[in-house]
Amino acid sequence: MIASLSKGSGKVFSMTKSGFIAVLVSGAINPVNLQADVSNHSHPAIFQKNTITANTESFIPLTTLITEALENNPEIQAAQQEREAAQHRIAPAEALDDPMLEAGVINAPLASSAFNREDMTMKMIGLSQRLPFPGKRGLRKDVASKDAEAIEHGYQETVNRVVRDLKTAYFDLGLTFEMIKLVEKNKLILEGFLHLTERHYIVVGMGSQADALKAQTQVSRMQDELLRLARIWPAFEADLIRALGRNAKGVVPVPAPLQIHAVPLTLETLQQEALAQRPQLLALQSLIARNEKSIDLARRAYYPDFDVRLSYGQRDNMLDGTRRDDMVSLTMAINLPVWRGNKIEPRIMESHAMRDQVSSLYQAQTNEIAARLRQQIAIAEQSLKSVKLYQTTILPQARLTVESTLAAYRVNRVDFLTLLDSQMTVFNYEINLVTTLANYNKALAEIDLLVGKKHH
Repeated sequence: MIASLSKGSGKVFSMTKSGFIAVLVSGAINPVNLQADVSNHSHPAIFQKNTITANTESFIPLTTLITEALENNPEIQAAQQEREAAQHRIAPAEALDDPMLEAGVINAPLASSAFNREDMTMKMIGLSQRLPFPGKRGLRKDVASKDAEAIEHGYQETVNRVVRDLKTAYFDLGLTFEMIKLVEKNKLILEGFLHLTERHYIVVGMGSQADALKAQTQVSRMQDELLRLARIWPAFEADLIRALGRNAKGVVPVPAPLQIHAVPLTLETLQQEALAQRPQLLALQSLIARNEKSIDLARRAYYPDFDVRLSYGQRDNMLDGTRRDDMVSLTMAINLPVWRGNKIEPRIMESHAMRDQVSSLYQAQTNEIAARLRQQIAIAEQSLKSVKLYQTTILPQARLTVESTLAAYRVNRVDFLTLLDSQMTVFNYEINLVTTLANYNKALAEIDLLVGKKHH
């Protein structure tokens, strides 16, 4: 990829030195004109032969990718399936135990196998049902419902986290894209400077060979920077593909140009939004309520359950043919919850401990969210100020400095190092600008996650 770039650059400067300098001096090609707008996207030359991006004709909006991720991301699908499973556990939680069907022969004499010799011998069939103490079934349903509610919030948290990861990868990829463009543009300018120094040294007799070597060094540095960006590009592609749920061999979308969409950021307001709608906190609240119900359910173990049994006994006729009446039995049994010290009370204490644990986790997460919100708001606000400063003041002034320094160098009023430093300053400011743009957008993505912004 790098070889193809160098070959293409060679075509640009295939003209004679004098011809190129004439064009440069005339102003048709100069560093100011070569300062492309940051938002002007074109495919970086270093990646034009990349099989993944070669067929991409347009930029893909972030909203489109978010919709795709919501439909195809396997983590979201797994969370959705877990949510459905939790909903199906609610109804069985309050259902009665299966009734017991029993059949057999009772009161059969040992001395004989005949069923008609003894009056008490009968064939019996019965049905029994366990009935929990009133309130237990409702509490079991409440516990299962709160579990399902917590899992529902966990599903939304998974959605929000995947969207945050998608945004981060999208902006990182967009940043890399912009940096490649800036490096290629700066490399082109530096190659122009290289020819200019050669003309000054060879034709005009000004400057020194060291100026050309300095220019060549910076050109090589830009080449190395392109190689570095080529190495990190696939990692961001992989993150984006993973968040989308696409096959690794699929087409990688090209991010749209980095932009600023300023939004009001107030710490108190965002903290309130987080407390009201952050799925992670809502899930913990559901678990606290669930454990409260578990405590009540554990206390209900002090009360017995009931076993109701209905049986029918059929007796054979006596030996002389006289009919024996059949019999019906109805009984009720209860368990005796007497083992309180080593059975019931420990379960109650366990439920209390679990409730307190979740309460502590809720407080810890609340503090963590508040701290991270403060941090990300500061990053976003400072990034926004920096972007405006770069766009309105720093970069325009730096570009004017390059133009002025280039004019002075042409008449040998400043040395080449001054010109080179001024151009590299512009390059560094441009890199800082796009980096700050990406940082601002990533900070907003993190804030959306922290406050629990919903994505449908």
